[in-house]
This record gives sequence, structure tokens and C-alpha cells, in this order.
Amino acid sequence: MAKKRDGGGLSKTQTAAKFLGVSVLAGAVLAGIALPAAGALGLAAKGSVEGFDDIPANLKTPPLSQRTTILDAKGGEIAKVYSRDRTVVGLKDISPYMQQAIVAIEDARFYQHGAVDMKGILRALNKNAQSGGVSQGASTLTQQYVKNVFIEEAGDDPDKVAQATQQTLGRKVKELKYAIQLEKELGKRKILQNYLNITFFGQQAYGIEAAAQRYFSKPAKDLKLEEAALLAGIVQSPSRYDPVNDPQEATRRRNTVLQRMADVKDITQAQAHAAAQKPIQLKVSRPKNGCITAVDGAGFFCDYIRKVFLNDKAFGKNRKARSKRWDEGGMTIRTTLDPQTQKAIQKSVGDHVYDDDPVASAATIVEPGTGKILGMGQSRPYGLGPHETQMNLSVDHDMGGGAGYQPGSTFKPVVAAAALEQGTSPYQKYSSPFRMQYPSPVQTCNGEWQGTESTQNENKSEVGPYGMKEATAKSVNTYFVQLISDMGVCPAVKMAQKMGIERADGKPLQQVPSMTLGVQEMSPLTMAAGYAAFANGGEYCSPIALESITDARGKAMAVPQSSCRSAMSKRTADTINTLLKGVVQDGTGQKAGLRGRDSAGKTGTSDSRYAAWFVGYTPNAAGAVWVGDPQHQRKMYNITIGGVPHEKVYGADTPGPIWRDAMTGALAGRPAPALSTVPINDPDKGKGDGGKGKGKHRPGRGHGGDNKPGGGWHIPGFPDILGGGNGGW
Repeated sequence: MAKKRDGGGLSKTQTAAKFLGVSVLAGAVLAGIALPAAGALGLAAKGSVEGFDDIPANLKTPPLSQRTTILDAKGGEIAKVYSRDRTVVGLKDISPYMQQAIVAIEDARFYQHGAVDMKGILRALNKNAQSGGVSQGASTLTQQYVKNVFIEEAGDDPDKVAQATQQTLGRKVKELKYAIQLEKELGKRKILQNYLNITFFGQQAYGIEAAAQRYFSKPAKDLKLEEAALLAGIVQSPSRYDPVNDPQEATRRRNTVLQRMADVKDITQAQAHAAAQKPIQLKVSRPKNGCITAVDGAGFFCDYIRKVFLNDKAFGKNRKARSKRWDEGGMTIRTTLDPQTQKAIQKSVGDHVYDDDPVASAATIVEPGTGKILGMGQSRPYGLGPHETQMNLSVDHDMGGGAGYQPGSTFKPVVAAAALEQGTSPYQKYSSPFRMQYPSPVQTCNGEWQGTESTQNENKSEVGPYGMKEATAKSVNTYFVQLISDMGVCPAVKMAQKMGIERADGKPLQQVPSMTLGVQEMSPLTMAAGYAAFANGGEYCSPIALESITDARGKAMAVPQSSCRSAMSKRTADTINTLLKGVVQDGTGQKAGLRGRDSAGKTGTSDSRYAAWFVGYTPNAAGAVWVGDPQHQRKMYNITIGGVPHEKVYGADTPGPIWRDAMTGALAGRPAPALSTVPINDPDKGKGDGGKGKGKHRPGRGHGGDNKPGGGWHIPGFPDILGGGNGGW
């Protein structure tokens, strides 16, 4: 036995052996397997013991990328997504035939040799020297596993993949050292298990479980002899031996594996012969990867889940780390998507707007009080084909959406809520002429706005004076222009921010009086979540899509929670409920009203009718529906949508019925609680208005005829207004 030198170092004999074992074998042989044998010997002299020792001692094995399964709130599968289709299984879940076949064809002496198979090397060298080229390799199963680890670590980076597979002396030496380490640390069975889970079997299938499902639609544990031999044969060249595209070549390769199994006594010659006589009988399951396979039109929600993961620091310190974790997969993601709501949205959108219509529609429903996204759908399917899109029309730009769409009059309740919070009475009247200029100047958060813009109402018959309830029901533009001019723009901006209502392009809200008419682009999800605050007593909850995530080992991962905050007082929210119930009861939104349950909402159209909206809610669901051209080019005049011709499109005649049908289906069989409201009387139009035609008014001025005799208005939940005759709130 060789002796160690003083100090515990290797003896000269051991050093020489190590040099020979590494430099000669790794250099001359392993690198030479991919080169003519004579040339390999020249490389051998360049090897060194020091170079071998410089290689890190531990092979870093990245987690194997696997499928991630996305589920709805009830546990139903929405879709499977993966960078690589793989399901990791143990040897107990892999057919013994498969284990025998892969060893027989790839490394028959696997259980007899160590990390390096000396007999195999000499056999390969002799064979290659005789042929003058490369006709046989000598990498053991362990070395092949190490190479696959390098490839897995490279991911989808083509440069890194090239480095991981290049036939160089340095890579072969590194491969050898790690193989020695793994043989010592893992043992044969674990190495075999890892190899069968990491290797590529063609047809986008990584690992034996995915391969068994792909080619035979069965689990790996149920593979028959001839099936196992076929899959084992694919590994050497997945494209050449692809049984789907070249069954004859695959059959020849399968029979080679069967004969090899007989040669090493894994099976009898009779078994090999019988299996070789059987034709290949595939039962192919096509790859079902990605959001394009999502059920019930949930492809856009599926893609939204990916965006949430990539954008949230809960899943990694930076986007690169989060992207890597997403690609690793192996997760089970349970979402907030309610299958009943999703089906109802998709059916309603599809019934009212066809995928080949000149305009599209998108709808989103959230749950007040939790922020949970219950459903998200649109008329144009998820995909790349004709009349399809991968743009999520329900969300902001940074989450996969477009630049947003002008919400029109659906923004007016935000302004009304801001005014009520400032002390404005819901009985506040304005002259509300058919056409008017914006009063100027108007206060903003950091100065004044000055301009000469003008606006007008939808119909010439809409001439005030109006109070807030009637003006909301009829969506009177000039009323809300006067309201925001009196109040100032800043309270409206701050109210929108508290309600989570922001521009879809991520830019700050422009502080201009015209914001009262909804001229700044927003997304359906933003509007639905904002309106949910009215239903929830004035508390806004940020939208969330994730319930839970478990990793491949079943360990729970932290998921972001909804952030709730008070956006307005309960009395303000209750007053808005009253105003918006009036819209669906006898205002512009009558076609959207629900039967048998309380609902409230608001219609909206944009300038030139590029967009039409209905946003509404019940106590347990808030939804927004948009209809329009995503490219902002098609005006909705003289247009047919869903087979129905329109001279011009209103929020009431297309988005309203979509909202009604979607909400009806979503809430079917579920509780129908009442909205919390306050009584607001409907005083006779025009009585006692002291300021008609004066344009700009201040709360509490010039409206003496609107008050009850002897005192101010009283609304339950609001303080009495003293000093009757001056109309103060």
C-alpha cells in the first residue's frame, strides 16, 4: 500500500496515480473520445494535477425545472406552465424495465465500475483508433448525468448551453471530477434516479415521467418492456430516434436496446424476440404548456399570474431571480379565480361581442373587502391566430395590458365621493347648462389650472338646474364640471389615489378639471377594484390573484396579501351607493340592473366613442366592462357588435348588458344582501335655484330654496346642517 508523505500529503506513487488517472484518462481518453485517438494523446501532456485540484469540490446541482400547475379557488386546474415539461419521480415510481433498459444501452457496467469505466475507455479507444474517427463513446451514466446538470444550469441561454456541451479537455476533466464526487456521495441508485429525471427524451419531454406521459399517456411506473426499450433508445439522439416522426428508425433502435438487455441477462432472448415483434403503439399526449391551454377563457388571468410572480419581491430580490424561480417551476399555485364567475364572464362577453368584431370587450370582477379577483375575460381569445391576442385588455400596461382606455363618466362617482368628503351636500345644485366653458382658474394640488376648454352634455334636453342624484343618474357633464371647479382638482386626485384608481400607463394623474369626465386612460381591473370600495363601506382593498403557493416539496411559499385602507367615510360610500342605485333604477344604466338583488353602477363613454363602459357592484361583487378598439382607431358609430347594429354605442346598450349577464351568472345561488344607502329626496327640478346660469358656485351659496323650512337637510348618518336658507352641507 502506498504511504503518505509527512504532513498527510499524497505519496509520490499516489500523486503519479492521480496524475495518470486524471491527465491521461481525462485528457487523452475522455477528451479524445470526441476526437481522433491520435490527436487526443497530444492533449494529454497538457493536463496537470494542479488544474484538477483547482476545480471546486462540490457540484452545484440546480433544482430541476418542472411543471407548475395553476389552480382556481376551488382546486380545479386552469393550466400547466413550464420552461421544461418534467415531473420528478422516485425509482419506486419508475418501471424496473425502464431502469434496466437505460443502464443496458447507456452503461451496461454501471453497477460494476466507479466514476470511470476503464474497460469501456479502452474499448472505445481501440474502436476509434481502428475507425480513424469517433464511433464509440466511453462516458459513464454518472458522467452523462453531470453533463446534463451543466445543461440544466445553462437553462435557455444558448451561449451557456454551448459551453456546457462543448467537447473540450477542460470540460471533460471537470465532468470526471464531479462524477467521482457523486459516486461517493450519492450511490448508484440515486444517480440512476437523478439521471432518469434530468435527461431529455424528445418531444419537449424532460425526465422519464414526462416522456411516459408524452408517448404513451401513462405514468412511468406502468411502462411495459417494449415501451421502456423505446424510450431508453431515444436518449442517444432524440431527433433521430423520434418515434412520432420516424417510427421505422425508432423501431430499429428499440430492438437494439432489447437485444442489449438480453445480452446483459436483464431479460431472456425469448422476451427480447417477442417484444421486438410488436409494432410501436404510441398514445401521444401533445404538450399542453402555457396559458394558451387555460380553461374557460382564463388564459389572460393565467398570464396575469405570471406577471404578478415576476413583479413581486416576495418571490425574489430582483426580476432575474424571480424569472429563474418561475422557470424552475414545480409549484402548485392556487389562485382567487372563482370558476362560476369566470364561466359567467366568458359566456356573457362571448354572447355580446364576437371575436371577429371590429371592437373587443374585456370584463373583470373582484370581491369587495378582500380584493380577490374572481374572474377576468375578454372577447378575443388568448393566442397568436386570427382574431386572437396575448394582450390582457383588463389590466395595466406593466401587467401585460395596453395603455388603457378612457373610462368616461364612470369616473364621475370618484369626483362625487371627493366632494362629499369635502362637505358638499348631495343636494348641491348647479345650473348645468347644455354647453359651457370650464371655469378658470381651478385649484390643483400644487397651483392653479387655467384654460379655455369647453364641454357639453349628451343631449340638448339636459339643462339644469340639477342636484347630485339626478345629475349622476343622467350623467350630466356640465354638473360635474361645475362640481370639480368649485371643489378643486386636488381632492379628486387624492380620492382616486386612495381608491387605487390610476392611469394604465403608470404615469401620474394629470391635474386638470377634465378628469371629472374620465379622459385619462385606465383599465377594467383598476375600475372594478376602485368601485368595490363603495360596496365595502368606503374601504379599498388592492386586487390580489394568489391564494397560496407550494413548491415541489410541498412547502408553502409566502404570497402577497391584499392591502386595505379607508378611502372615504362610510357615510360617503353609502351616499354614493344611493346615487348609483339611481343610475340602474331609472337612469342611464337601467339595462344593467339585476333582478332580485341590490346593485349600483355607472355608464361611461369616451370622446368620439372609442370606448364604452359599465362599472357596477353588489355588496359581494364589483365588476367593470369595457368595449372598444384596443388600438384606439375605430369609433363606435354605425357599427355592428355581436350581431347587433348600433348608430352609436352607449355604455348602457353594450357594456351594461354584458355586466348584467356576467354578474347574474357569477352570483347565481349566492346570497343577495342589500347595499347600505342613505335617503336622498328628489326635490322638484328648478325650484328655488338661486344660481342658475351663473356658471360657478360654491357649496352653501345661492340655493336657499333647496332647504327644508327652518333648518338644513338631514340625512341619517350625517350631521344636521344649521342655518336654514343658505343650503350648506
